[in-house]
Order: sequence, then structure tokens, then C-alpha cells
Amino acid sequence: MKDQFFQYIQDLQNKIIAKLEEVDGKAKFLRDNWEREEGGGGLSCVLTDGAVFEKAGVNISKVYGELPETMQKALNVSSGKFFACGLSLVIHPTSPHIPTTHANWRYFEMYDKEGNIVDQWFGGGQDLTPYYLDEKDVMHWHTICKKSCDAHDAAFYLKYKEECDKYFWNTHREEARGIGGLFFDYLKPTSEKTVEQWYDFVTEVGNSFLEAYIPIVEKHKNDEFSAEQKEWQEIRRGRYVEFNLIHDRGTLFGLKTNGRIESILMSLPKHVQWHYNHQPEEGSEEYKLVDVLKHPKDWI
Repeated sequence: MKDQFFQYIQDLQNKIIAKLEEVDGKAKFLRDNWEREEGGGGLSCVLTDGAVFEKAGVNISKVYGELPETMQKALNVSSGKFFACGLSLVIHPTSPHIPTTHANWRYFEMYDKEGNIVDQWFGGGQDLTPYYLDEKDVMHWHTICKKSCDAHDAAFYLKYKEECDKYFWNTHREEARGIGGLFFDYLKPTSEKTVEQWYDFVTEVGNSFLEAYIPIVEKHKNDEFSAEQKEWQEIRRGRYVEFNLIHDRGTLFGLKTNGRIESILMSLPKHVQWHYNHQPEEGSEEYKLVDVLKHPKDWI
């Protein structure tokens, strides 16, 4: 399974990069192969200063070896040998009318001293962080998320949509990072679902990403915007940074397993602002966004 899934994320990385370069029409991704001293490595691909995308990263990695004691405690395991691979992407568009997006699909194995698999699971999801609320965009995004879930289990969409709303919550701000999507973790083989069935579900979600995101980009990439709207985008990006550095499990896992810092912090935007006690004017378009982030809702 680990070889099968790693081949999948390699192919998906190439597919997503090709599409983003096509849509941008100007910039190309820098490809950076790297190795992890303790075992494994990856390929980080980053685009900057494009015509449409200010910064985008589409990274894959596979790491293995002894799991640090801090992560053994976090995962509540006694064995220290592990394998993990995944694809992680973050896209920060130039226009404040195009949402930022994040997605991640990953696979994890734990081993006993003889090298036998003692635990295995999938995780991942995809979420959307708009700066201005276009309800048709949000409904499109969630419709594609639901379609990929419904192909496997009618209960999955609501379950993993709720998990997403719960996970991407900036508790110190009492607001959501964005308008959600899907989030799932610890998808383990059981009597009801085999590891192959979980693989089929996770890859279905991965394959749906471009269908969910690219139409939104194409719709807004030529929209005009003001300096004030750009400033608002950069203020909201500050909340994105706060979540990634304070709450995100993937960031914390990478830091605690001696991950590659440049790849871990790839998710951060190029330009961001923090204003003291900034409050949008009541009734404004900016206010409408924040109101939705304070009170997550069902979109379809």
C-alpha cells in the first residue's frame, strides 16, 4: 500500500502542477528534491510571482525511521518505527477575489521490532479560505466535496465536513480559518472498510481537487481589485499564518520529526499584515465574510 499510494501522489503532484502552470500562464514551479538524514525525502515544488498565483506550493514527501519520543506520546504508541508519505499543497492567489486553498492526502504505517505492520491509516482533506464571500463559489466547492464522498458512503460528507469545521478553527480568535471542505484522519482498516477501500476513497477526494478549485480561479482571475481589498486579503492571511503555526498538526509533526523547514513553512504567504485590533465596518463585504467565519453553516 505504501508504494501504491506514493506512486499515486507522485502522479497527482505532476497533474496539479501542470494545471496550475497552465492557468497561471506566466510562472513555472521550481522543483527542489531533498533528503532527510534519518530516512526518506521528498520533492518540493514552489511557484512565486505568477500572473494569477502569488505563491503556490505542491509538495510530496516520504519519511521513515525511528519515530521521536514526542510523537510516540502524541500518537499513543510504543513502537518507534514508522513510514509516512503524503502530498500537501497551499495556493495563495494574487487577487483577493480568489480564495486561498489547502489540501493534503497522506498515509502512515507503524511497525513492530520485526518490521511487521501494527497500524496503518490514511488522512487528509481539502479546504477553502476566501477573502470575499461568493456563495456560488462556496456551494460549488462543497458540491464537489459531497460528490466525492457520496461515491463511497452517503454519511461521509456531513461527517468529514463537520470534522473540517472543527479542525480548522482558530480557537484563540473564535473563528474558522475559512469555509471548510473535508477533513479526515486515522482512516484505518476495519471489518467494514479494508485499507484498499480507504485508498479508493482518499484518492477519489484527491482526484476531485482540481474540479473543485480551478473553476473558481478561472471565474475570478480577471476581476479588478482595489488597494484596500488587497490590504484586507493580507490582513486575513495573518489569521491563516496564525492557524498554521499554532494549531496545525502537520506543521507540528514536521517540526517534531526533524522535517525540512523550507517545505513545512512553504504554506506561509509571501505578503501578510497584522493590524492592531482591526475590525471591518459593519455591513461591509469584509464584515459579511467574518460573520460567516464566526458562525459556520451548511452550504448544500
